[in-house]
Amino acid sequence: MKIAIVNDMMMAAECLRRVLVEHPGYEVAWIAKNGAQAVQMCLNDKPDLILMDMVMPVMGGVEATRQIMAQCPCPILVVTSSLETNAALVFETMGAGALDAVKTPVLSSSHGETDVEEFLRKVDMLHRLSSYKVEEALIKKREFTSNGIRLGNPIIVIGASSGGPNALEIVISSLPVSLAAPVVIVQHIDPDFSRELAKWLDKSCDIPVHLAESGQRPKVGHVYVADAKAHLILDESGVFRYQEVEDWHAYQPSVDVFFESVVSNWYGDVVAAMLTGMGRDGAKGMLALYHAGHYTVAQNEASCAVYGMPKAAIEVGGVTDILPLADIVPALIARLVDTDVRRAI
Repeated sequence: MKIAIVNDMMMAAECLRRVLVEHPGYEVAWIAKNGAQAVQMCLNDKPDLILMDMVMPVMGGVEATRQIMAQCPCPILVVTSSLETNAALVFETMGAGALDAVKTPVLSSSHGETDVEEFLRKVDMLHRLSSYKVEEALIKKREFTSNGIRLGNPIIVIGASSGGPNALEIVISSLPVSLAAPVVIVQHIDPDFSRELAKWLDKSCDIPVHLAESGQRPKVGHVYVADAKAHLILDESGVFRYQEVEDWHAYQPSVDVFFESVVSNWYGDVVAAMLTGMGRDGAKGMLALYHAGHYTVAQNEASCAVYGMPKAAIEVGGVTDILPLADIVPALIARLVDTDVRRAI
C-alpha cells in the first residue's frame, strides 16, 4: 500500500515514515510539508492513503482535504499530536472527507509500543475498509421482523462515517426543542473522539446531546452518540448495551449492529437516516428496517462528502427516500407527525 505523509514538522514526518517502512506491505509514496504541496503531489501521484496533519503553513489540513476530495479523492487519515486540543479541527476535516483521526505515534521507551500499535491498526483498518465489500448473500439472507405491536415512542436513528461530523451538526442543529423522539447517532470515529463529538454537537443543538451509556433508556428529546469503544445495541428491555462483535464488521461502532438491534427490540416506530460515509456498513440494517415497515432515508450523492454508505443502502433496496442533506430533517419530522396522526385515528 502506497501511503503519503503531509506534515510540516520534520520530526513527526520522520517518525511516521520510520513506522511505515518497518511494516511489510507499506510504502511511503511521498512527503509534503503543507496542504498546497499535498494537493499538487496527489494530483501527480495518487496514493492509497494520506496521513494528514491539520495545522500547517500555506494551507492547513481542512482545506487540503477538501481540495483533494474534490480533485483526486482518496482515503485520508488525520494524524495529530493532540486529539483534545484540535477536536473541532478534526471534526471539520472529517466533514471535508477525512475518514478518521489518530494520535501521532511516539517512538520512545516511555510510550512503549501502544501508540505505534494503535496507529498501525487504524491504517490497516482504513485500508481494509476502502476495499471492503459485503457479499451479497450476507445482505439478502437475513430478514428481521419487529417484536410485537408498535406501542412505544418513535425513535430516530442515524448512521454516518466520513464527512459525518459536519453533516450531523447540520441535522442535529435543525431539530426542534419539542422533538417527540429520542435520537441515536452511530458515527464511525476513533474511540478517543466519541465523547468530544457529543460535546461538540451539544454546542450546536437546542436539545441535549450525550454519549450513550450502558444501561440507559433512550429518552424523548435527547440525542445520544454511540461510544466507539464497542458496538452499541438496544437490548430486549430497550436499554443501551455495549458488546464486542466477532464477525465481518469492518468498523466499530457498527451501524448494522445497532440498526438490527433496533429492529428486534424497539417497540415503537423507527425513522432512520443514512448520511455520508465510506464503505457499506448500515446497508443490512437499513434493509432490515425497511422490511419491518419503518421509514428510511439516505442522503443524496450531491450533498455527500463520500457516497459509499448511502449508495450501498440504496443498492440493496433498503431506502424509502433519497434526499439532499438540507431536506432530511423536515422529512424526519414529517414522518413523526404522520406517526402521531395515525395513532390518534
